[in-house]
Amino acid sequence: MSRAGRITRRALLIGSAAVAGGVVFGVWRYRSPYANPLLEDLEAGEAALTPYVRIDRSGITIIAPRAEMGQGVHTTLAALVAEELDVELDDVRVEHGPASSAYFNEAILREGVPVAATDLSAGARRYRDLTRVPAKFLGMQVTGGSSSVPDAWIKMRKAGAAAREVLLAAAAARLGVDTASLETRDGSVFAPSGERIPYTELAASAASIEPPKDPPLKPAAKWRLLGKSQPRVDMRPKCTGTAEYSIDVRLPGMRFATVRMNPELGGGMRGFDASAAEEMPGVERVVGLDRGVAVVASNTWYAMRAAQAIDVDWETAAYPRTAEAHFAAVEAAFDGSRDSRFRDDGDVDRAFVEGADLDGEYRVPYLAHATMEPLNALAWFRDGKLDIWAGNQMPTQARKDGAAIAGIDESEVTVHTTWMGGGFGRRAEMDFIQSAVAVAVAAEGVPVLTTWSREEDMTHDAYRPLAIARFRANVADGRAAALDLELAAPSVFESQFGRIGIPTMGPDMSIVQASWDQPYAIPDYRVSGYRAPVMLPVSSWRSVGASQNGFFHECIVDELAHAAGRDPLDFRLDMLTDEVSRGVIEAVADMADWGAPLPAGRGKGLAFVLSFGVPTAEVIEVVDTPNGIRIINAWAAVDVGTALDPRNIEAQVQSGMIYGLSAAIMSEITLRDGRVVQSNFHNYDALRIGQLPDIGVRILENGPEIRGIGEPGTPPAAAALANAIYAATGQRIRELPLNRALRFA
Repeated sequence: MSRAGRITRRALLIGSAAVAGGVVFGVWRYRSPYANPLLEDLEAGEAALTPYVRIDRSGITIIAPRAEMGQGVHTTLAALVAEELDVELDDVRVEHGPASSAYFNEAILREGVPVAATDLSAGARRYRDLTRVPAKFLGMQVTGGSSSVPDAWIKMRKAGAAAREVLLAAAAARLGVDTASLETRDGSVFAPSGERIPYTELAASAASIEPPKDPPLKPAAKWRLLGKSQPRVDMRPKCTGTAEYSIDVRLPGMRFATVRMNPELGGGMRGFDASAAEEMPGVERVVGLDRGVAVVASNTWYAMRAAQAIDVDWETAAYPRTAEAHFAAVEAAFDGSRDSRFRDDGDVDRAFVEGADLDGEYRVPYLAHATMEPLNALAWFRDGKLDIWAGNQMPTQARKDGAAIAGIDESEVTVHTTWMGGGFGRRAEMDFIQSAVAVAVAAEGVPVLTTWSREEDMTHDAYRPLAIARFRANVADGRAAALDLELAAPSVFESQFGRIGIPTMGPDMSIVQASWDQPYAIPDYRVSGYRAPVMLPVSSWRSVGASQNGFFHECIVDELAHAAGRDPLDFRLDMLTDEVSRGVIEAVADMADWGAPLPAGRGKGLAFVLSFGVPTAEVIEVVDTPNGIRIINAWAAVDVGTALDPRNIEAQVQSGMIYGLSAAIMSEITLRDGRVVQSNFHNYDALRIGQLPDIGVRILENGPEIRGIGEPGTPPAAAALANAIYAATGQRIRELPLNRALRFA
């Protein structure tokens, strides 16, 4: 029987092999069917068994399976390995891994199961664990869903621990001593005599040593790096301007391109006349695409100018022509068949036989991702091979789509994932990479950097869906007695997965995400989801369905509190069924000095949302000034189970809150005559630094599992702000953006 055949189902295979005087270490779950991608480009005499950690004469390199888009994940992944290897973080290089299913994300699908995060029963755990099967089957290397750290938490530490064990064994063999007498620190093995042997000198001999299948991991009490704030590994290049994004890559003979697509999303093109554009300075060729055109020129500005000079005969898209008509389609979904009902406590219909104390409707618009770095990708097709340089959240999908467009096998496609200036879900879409590959195929032999204009990006996004919430509720004896919540939105799963060819079955969890699973006890409590037709393309937007449902649910809870004549904090605490969630609400109340008297015109708003397994509570304080509403204070408390890098977590919570507040105050995508109106930051704005207060963040570690933090800071923000405005002005606003109803300073 082979070595792999002897390993049990749950064991991890930690391998090591010589790499021309070095060694590659890594961790690989036994039943993963995927080959080690590092084997594909080895030269004569080199070998590699595992995909995660490399040690050679030049030092230690971690192959990061997740993309760095500003969230600090490369620093945290490096720290996971460096901790177990006993090396300083400064001594570890980090490279993004190649496109490979070996780096599939095992944690990404857990949010898609109808099991509340607070359900810790054995059955619920088994249900969540089942998601590993489709995750392996899909083999998707994806960054998103606040899943990077939970996915890497064991894998990367095991890789570092296994590497340390074989390095110790190699040193013991060289010195003729027992491994127990040796210790490691600062990237070296130390003998009792004081002799020091650097890891780089031991790598080659360590390659021949069988690594442990399940190496012991350091207890938290012995951590040197984890649990402490670390300098970002990308800080220096980003501060000095030497960080290389895909838009910075330069190759000999490069050309530059841009695209102009049908302004009615999804619509085709009957034809075009490029004669005027072809006569413009710097223009080398015009390429017809499926739904538009591309211009290749000697620089990007020439390409963008020429693209606007092309006379195109556009087809008309099939969706409704105005935003109002899109909302009407969502309204109609309430009269159709139900998509989901994951919560149905008590007897809701009986509770409303005599009517409701409260009822109403909330609405949110389409939203763009609006990343600061323009969409761009560099593609080079020559000799039947394709190279793609792009900041992206799904390199395996980029490889697949690139191969299909070029008409070659996926093995002939190399994806170079660079740093990116924001993702938020936008760079999990493949449209900008597909257009770049199509241009490169047309210009075979020439590397071409295709950059979308800001206007092209804003008007051709895959948007956060518009959504409507309808509710009716009763209160009794100062408590919530009944709540019937209905939610309708286009399906993100249907739209996004459809674009990458993955069939969807069953209900769309994103429509009701962070609504049915909130840890509130209400005797008669029902949450129903309704699927509206997909009109504009929709996609994952930071925190996905929780972004709108956090606003809906927590504003409704606030309405219930005031209807019951209760303080919104006490009202929530009385309903809570989860002690970890109670901790974050009490923490944020303490930070905000909740309950302290406020002068007229000032108000504090509270919101709590459990999303991506992270209970998050936020308080916003506003003042009503002659120039409009101003945010003067903000606080947030989160519980991530285990906080690996507190400063980075704090930054992510602040970022998520600001992203949510910007959307709540001023962001919306609308349509006129079937075309998106908003085209740049002049009419799709974001909060500026002068409009924001300091944001206090408190990080708790009482949760049962380690969790990611990129998204949970966003969902409570809009509700906390809207609730604060009500507290300050008495005005209850049920539709976003808020600047439709009032002015902001």
